[in-house]
Amino acid sequence: MNRRVYDPGDLGCCWCSTAVRPLSLLLGGGLLLAVGAAVVVAAGSGPAGWVNDLTPITVADWDYDKAAHLIERAGFGATPAEIERLAAMTPDAAVDELVNYTTVDNSATPAFDPSPIWDPGMDPFPKSRADAVRIARETGSSMGVAMLPDGVRRRLQPVVNKFFYGLRSNAIETQRLALWWAERMLVTRRPLQEKLTLFWHGHFATGNTKVRDTRMMLRQNEMLRANAAGSFRDLLAGILTDPAMLVYLDNGENRKGHPNENFGRELLELFTMGVGNYTEQDIREASRAFTGWTNDVLEFRFDPATHDDGEKTFLGRTGAFNGDDIIDIILDTPVTADYISAKLYRFFVREELDDSTRVALGATFRDAGYELKPLLRRVFLSRDFYSPASYATQVKSPVHLVVSTYRKLGLTALPTIPDFGRLTARLGQTLFNPPNVAGWAGGRTWITPASLLERGNLFRDVLLPNTDGFWAPDRALPGIYARVGERIEQGLNITAATQEGDAESSMLADRDEDYNTRYGGYMGYVMAYERLNLVFRRTADLDLAQMLQDARATTVEEVVDHFVQRFLRVPLGPDSRTVLVEHLRGDLGDDRIPTTSTSQVERALRSLLYLVLSAPEYQLA
Repeated sequence: MNRRVYDPGDLGCCWCSTAVRPLSLLLGGGLLLAVGAAVVVAAGSGPAGWVNDLTPITVADWDYDKAAHLIERAGFGATPAEIERLAAMTPDAAVDELVNYTTVDNSATPAFDPSPIWDPGMDPFPKSRADAVRIARETGSSMGVAMLPDGVRRRLQPVVNKFFYGLRSNAIETQRLALWWAERMLVTRRPLQEKLTLFWHGHFATGNTKVRDTRMMLRQNEMLRANAAGSFRDLLAGILTDPAMLVYLDNGENRKGHPNENFGRELLELFTMGVGNYTEQDIREASRAFTGWTNDVLEFRFDPATHDDGEKTFLGRTGAFNGDDIIDIILDTPVTADYISAKLYRFFVREELDDSTRVALGATFRDAGYELKPLLRRVFLSRDFYSPASYATQVKSPVHLVVSTYRKLGLTALPTIPDFGRLTARLGQTLFNPPNVAGWAGGRTWITPASLLERGNLFRDVLLPNTDGFWAPDRALPGIYARVGERIEQGLNITAATQEGDAESSMLADRDEDYNTRYGGYMGYVMAYERLNLVFRRTADLDLAQMLQDARATTVEEVVDHFVQRFLRVPLGPDSRTVLVEHLRGDLGDDRIPTTSTSQVERALRSLLYLVLSAPEYQLA
C-alpha cells in the first residue's frame, strides 16, 4: 500500500499562497454585487435593439470582442491569438468552423486509457452487497469468487471484498474518466463538440453512482459526442438504447403487465416535451411501448418475451406502438422542437427567452428535420446572441469556469494538482455524476454566498500550489479506511471492540460471522489500487513572465490591463483596477517588470492573476 501513496516531494517547487486574499476582500467586501444583479454593460456587445433579433450579424458588426464571446459560449474560451484568428474571419466563416467541426482534424486528442479493473466474473455486477452475498450462498460463488470451505471463519469475506473492490475501482476509474474528458475540453480543436457533449450529458443526465460501470459511462459519453451536432432523432434513439441510461432509469424492470413508468416519464418530461404537454396516461402508454428494452451488460437487448405488443393510445394516436413508434410520434409533435431549441438557447445564450424567439427557433429546428446544425448556426449568427442581454451575462458552470481558465492560460495539458474533480465538486458539479435525472439546474443556481466565496478562492491552488498538502483521491485511503489500515498494520483486531469504551474499535466492529463489512470496504480500496492506472500528477505549466513578454506588457499598468482583457468579459471598475495596479507595484517594488524573470517576479505575477480570477466579474461569461 505504501508504494501507492503520493509523494509530494516529486513535484519540486512549492508556491506558498497564505498571504494572498481575493480581490473582493481587498476592496472591502461586496462580493455578491457583481453577480446576479445589474452589472455594467460590456463594451463589446451590440446595441440594445439587437435583443430578440435573429437577423444575422454582418461583417461590419464583427470584431475581436464578438469573436471572444462566440468562442466563450460555443466553446470554453481561448487565448488572444486564437480569438484574433477567429476575428480575422467573417462571422459566417467563424461560426461554420465551429459548427461544422467534423471537417477539423482532431486526431491528436487522446483516447481514454482504461484500467484493467474488470474480469468476466463481474458481469453482471450485483446490485448490492446483500445481493452479492445472496448469490454466493445460493450458488457457492459470486463475481467469479468462491466462498471459503466449510469450517473456515468468515467464509464470505472474499465475496464481500470483491464487491467493494467493484464499487471502489469503478468510482475511482470514473474520476479518471472525468479527468480524461476535462483534458479533451482543454486540448480539443473542436470546442463546440465538447461543449455540446457537456450539454447533452446534463440533458440526458446519467450518474455512475447508480450505474456503477465506467465502461457504460464511457460508451454513453462517446455516443453523445458522436451525435452532438447531428440528428436529434439519432441522439434520442441512442440514449434510449444506451445501457447506462437503461440501468439508470431501471428499464430492465419495465415488463409486460408490470410497466415501470420511470422511462416514459423522463422521456416526456425531461428529454423531449416538458411538463404540461402530455398526460399521465401518455406516460403509462409510452412506458408500455418500451417494455422489453433492456441490456446484456454493455449491449442493448430487446426481449420480446417481456414486451407489451398490445394496442396503446399515445398523444391522441392509437396502435400497437413500440419504442421506435413513440419516438416518431414525439418528434411529430411541434412542442418537442420548441422545447429542445429553447433548452439549447438557455444553455448557449441566456435564461430569459422571448416567446417570438422561442417559436422562431422551434420552427427552424422542425424545418431542418431535427438536424441541430441549422439551429446552432442561426443562434450563433443572430444579433440576439451578441446583444447586451446575452453578452457576458451567463454565470459559468464549474466545469466551464475551470476549463476556460486553463484554455485562456494557454495550457496544453490538464493540471492534476489540484484535482480537477475536487475543484468542480466544491462548486456543485461532478462530471458523470449529475445530482439527479434532471441534471444541473444551471444559470444563477450556480451562485450562492457560500459557492461564490469558494469561486473566489478556487484558483489559489492552481496558481500558487502547495503540494505538501495535496491528497490524491486515486492513491490514498480516505477517512475510516485509512484508520482500518493503520490498525491492521499495528496488529489490532478490527472485527470486535478490543476493550470497553473503545469507540473507534466499536465503530469498526462487525458482528456478522460470515464476513466483516468494514474490512471488506478497506480491502476494496487495497485491491482497486493494485489494478487502477495511476493519474500522472502535475501542476499547471505556467510562465506568466513569458506570457507578458510575448504580449509586450512591460509596466504594471500594462500587465493589469493585459490580464483583464485576456480573462474578463465584463469591464473591471476603476477602484478594482487601482487595487490591482498597486498590488503588483508593491510586490515588485517598481513600475516596470524586470527584463530577467525570477521566482519572485513569477510569484508576483501569479498573485496578481489570482486576484483577477477572484473578481466577481470573472464568474460571468
